[in-house]
Amino acid sequence: MRSVGPGRLLRLLGGGGLLLAVLAGAAFLPGSGRGRGRTDLPTVEVRLQPFVHRVPAEGNLKATRATAISVPPGVEGPLRIAWLAPEGALVRAGEPVIRFDPTDLTKSLRDAEDDLAKSRFKTAKERAESAAEVEKLAAAAKVAELELDAARRFQKKDETIFSRHERIESELDGSLAAVRERHAHEAQQVRGRLSKAELALLAIQGRQASFKIEQARQGLASLVVTAPHDGILVFRRDHRNTPARVGDSVWQGQPLADLPDRAQMEALVYVLEADAGGLAVGKPATVELESAPGTPYRARISRVDSLAKPRLRGSPVQYFAVVLALDHTDPERMKPGARVRAVLTLDEVPNALAVPRQAVFERGGRTVVYRRQGESFQPVPVALGPSGMGRVVIAAGLRAGDVVALEDPERGPAPAAPEGTPGAPKPPTPPRIASPAAPSLP
Repeated sequence: MRSVGPGRLLRLLGGGGLLLAVLAGAAFLPGSGRGRGRTDLPTVEVRLQPFVHRVPAEGNLKATRATAISVPPGVEGPLRIAWLAPEGALVRAGEPVIRFDPTDLTKSLRDAEDDLAKSRFKTAKERAESAAEVEKLAAAAKVAELELDAARRFQKKDETIFSRHERIESELDGSLAAVRERHAHEAQQVRGRLSKAELALLAIQGRQASFKIEQARQGLASLVVTAPHDGILVFRRDHRNTPARVGDSVWQGQPLADLPDRAQMEALVYVLEADAGGLAVGKPATVELESAPGTPYRARISRVDSLAKPRLRGSPVQYFAVVLALDHTDPERMKPGARVRAVLTLDEVPNALAVPRQAVFERGGRTVVYRRQGESFQPVPVALGPSGMGRVVIAAGLRAGDVVALEDPERGPAPAAPEGTPGAPKPPTPPRIASPAAPSLP
């Protein structure tokens, strides 16, 4: 068969040849969808291999059991801290750990003692005045009785001897004497009842003063808080992560410190919210003391906070608080509050198809990778599994031995630039994809 040269071919095709040439050129334009034929893309071969997702965390040790040291009960009003034992000090049972300022309680005691003395003085005065008044009223009643008796015995009743005016006057004198006698006895009884009421009121005031005295004495006796048993003193923190300090005002029953039991420790660590995918109770971890690096202790996640929170006020970075139960506690090395570093294993698949994150793209609402087929790359929908640091597991859509592109074939090659030219364009960056795993929180 005779060969046909290019010029003859163009003449044979006529105008159609020009159209084919344009279409052939358009196939290699960026964004045309035909850039999948590029062969200069970096690739990776998908292989079955173990996949382990580990995340770092840091925090502190704390005891699982601790005895709380609180402000003693029975003290009304605030107490001011005057002295504190050093945090972390090894204290023995009965040793003082907190002392409170006695100034306010001493003043309260003196005021109550003054009130009691005043109450007793008023009581004695009331009794003396009441006795004198009652005696005076008793004498008046006796005089009224004598007057009434005399009026009755010497009443002028004989009409032959006394005039009518004298008889009426004598009768009025008798009635008046009877009224005076009755009034004297009633006044005596009223004064007695008033005296009893006043004495009862003074007795109540005395009991109140005595109660305040007893309360102030108990408060003064409890101003020194001692350790209930041997242990290391650890002060509690408030919402600003600040422990109790000298000069702070505290209230009865408020916990200030703990004496932890060092026989069983746990670790409270913090995981970045961005690394929290897969956090769940029961996942394994290892813990190392900053003071003794190189000696890992096995642990498991025992609790995960349901909400991420910032560790510092005003910081936008959020963490999940995670409690790790240690398999073994070393009381000689482990102390409450000691800083630790932990590594949490969140996912572990013995045989997994994992690819770099930059090999996964979003196209039309679907997750795809570009698999090599011959001399081109074709989009393949995939299902994602757990992800780790820079890698993601392909749960479905690929097989071992497949070769996938690490750059987007749809974008085409980057425009060439002379070597060393300032501002030369860089290769396109693949779209960032979201982590497929979300925190599995309890």
